[in-house]
Amino acid sequence: MHVTEVIGLATPTGPRIPGIHDQKVTDTEVLISHVLRTGVVVSGVVLVAGLFDYVLSPGFHQAVESAYPRTLPAVARMFPSPLSLISVGLLLLLLTPIIRVAVSILAFAAEHDRAYVAITAAVLAVLLFSVLVLGPILGRHAHELLLGHRPDEFFLIFGGSILAGFVGSLVGLGGGVFVVPLLTIVFGIPIQDAIGASIVSVIATSSGAAAAYVRDRMSNLRVGMFLEIATSVGAVSGAVLAAVVNDRFLFITFGLVLILSVIPLLRDLGQEVPEPVTPDRLSRLLRLGSSYPDERLGREVAYQVTGVPVGLGMMYVAGAISGLLGIGSGTFKVLAMDTAMRLPMKVSTTTSNFMIGVTAAASAGIYFERGHMNPLIAAPVALGVLLGASSGAIALPHMTNVWVRKLFLPLIVAVGAEMLLRAMGVL
Repeated sequence: MHVTEVIGLATPTGPRIPGIHDQKVTDTEVLISHVLRTGVVVSGVVLVAGLFDYVLSPGFHQAVESAYPRTLPAVARMFPSPLSLISVGLLLLLLTPIIRVAVSILAFAAEHDRAYVAITAAVLAVLLFSVLVLGPILGRHAHELLLGHRPDEFFLIFGGSILAGFVGSLVGLGGGVFVVPLLTIVFGIPIQDAIGASIVSVIATSSGAAAAYVRDRMSNLRVGMFLEIATSVGAVSGAVLAAVVNDRFLFITFGLVLILSVIPLLRDLGQEVPEPVTPDRLSRLLRLGSSYPDERLGREVAYQVTGVPVGLGMMYVAGAISGLLGIGSGTFKVLAMDTAMRLPMKVSTTTSNFMIGVTAAASAGIYFERGHMNPLIAAPVALGVLLGASSGAIALPHMTNVWVRKLFLPLIVAVGAEMLLRAMGVL
């Protein structure tokens, strides 16, 4: 089957180039791509059905204050109301990364890859513990939440989310880094509800873009699966601490780290393909080196991976920031893979997109049970980001690593400045 056949929401298409479209796509890559695509399509259909039902309801054209379900029993009790149907769509979207991890275990088992069966099983265990144990415990005493909604905001949020998803997919950030400021600053939505919607957007970005990136061998599955251990544990840690820790210090620290991290990226600003590196012991043991088809260069680009322990530590920090702030932390993930592990920039951004869905899913159940995933906010955000992420998946293969890095640099500075401004109470 042709590598660029449409299999994801928006798999890039183009003329067949000998040498870069001759590599075999593994059964695992095909299976994971199908799972992501199916999860996105099914959840999207349910979300659209619920939203249409809500928009056509008599009270939509009036400012309303709606109670919404935040537990599975509440969703079942309110079914088939529009809000419960939208909540079902959101839950299906949140389950997509978890199902992807579970299916990956079976795929690696079929390949007799015991190391990655164990690695992926560890990730699944963290996800299930967060959703089935921590979520209900932390959400037990949460009160029923109400949120006013105006019809004009509904469509404006959808439009802004399309742009957030496009940029987030392109540079591996996840749409959440733009969704939170959009919701809090422009629409005045409480920060906790903005974070809940942001987590949904992160999963939507990851699932929408990763279906195409995985199928076209742009993402490094082994690197992503291994690093997800650290990001998922970090995400659970961040979500647990979110309710009790003063995050001002973290805002300042993360902002400064992001801005200072521009320095090593400036060193490699004009570098299209990383210089050859010697793989470290972990990289050789886990067979992390790989290759990807670069349509701009017209050839298959092989690369090795180094600095795995440093990258793993950075991924825990990225996961903790994601769980605490709901921004996906794609910035930090890309930095870890690009500067510490020396992956090509395109591989770093696409592998980040592949990972951020699982990172977000590790904290999603906690935010849902705490009542901070309002369907009237999260649904238009999810659908908008899905459309934007699909467009980004089409655009990326036709760009150069240099161009993506030049786009990535100012975004890092902007996100770092945003964190510092939040710490000072400006945002």
